[in-house]
Amino acid sequence: MPEFMPTGYINIHTHSTESSKEVVAIINQDSKFESLSVNSYYSVGLHPWHLNSINTETEFQELKIAAELNNVRAIGECGLDKSCKTDFKLQEIQFRKQIHLANQLHKPLIIHCVRAFEEVISALKEEQNNVSVIFHGFQKGAALAIRILEAGHYLSFGHQLLSTKNEDVFKLVPWERLFLESDNHPIPIETIYQKAASIKGVSVNELANKISNNFDRVFGPCKFESA
Repeated sequence: MPEFMPTGYINIHTHSTESSKEVVAIINQDSKFESLSVNSYYSVGLHPWHLNSINTETEFQELKIAAELNNVRAIGECGLDKSCKTDFKLQEIQFRKQIHLANQLHKPLIIHCVRAFEEVISALKEEQNNVSVIFHGFQKGAALAIRILEAGHYLSFGHQLLSTKNEDVFKLVPWERLFLESDNHPIPIETIYQKAASIKGVSVNELANKISNNFDRVFGPCKFESA
């Protein structure tokens, strides 16, 4: 099992399995855990949109099995969403279970959060979370960004950076708490890096190196299961 050293562009959150050789991608898998390839990196989680009270326990047991694979690098995306139809109490129960799972396996959490930041932050604190937490697709204001950062968490930005309204918040995020992603949008991760580097006033290579360092710190050495 050769050690994998991340280089080039780190894409911390994508739903696409089609990434170039220059991109290290963490592919989000919300279901169908049996389809995980040994030659890719994944996060696995129960997304609040897809929770179903009838089969949630079965899905959680499947999640636990998949989460133990070495090339599964994180738990998520998981979290809370007040804009979807899923019962909010069910969301909270399953989110807290995934916090526990992440801590048991010492794997970071990738958070989906819509209009429920207070509840997410409270749950992480109440469940005594001690693994790294990445809020993906962040596009909120400076006050909330600062609160999340002061709690020791990470922020990941994607296509939202192409809108000038998000530039000021992005500028205040320290290098050591920053990730970039493409999520499920067709915009290439390279384009997002170019925009991010422009906002920060650095070269793309410098930005890529800093995010690669964050990757190493959060995810540790990565090894594929087998060829």
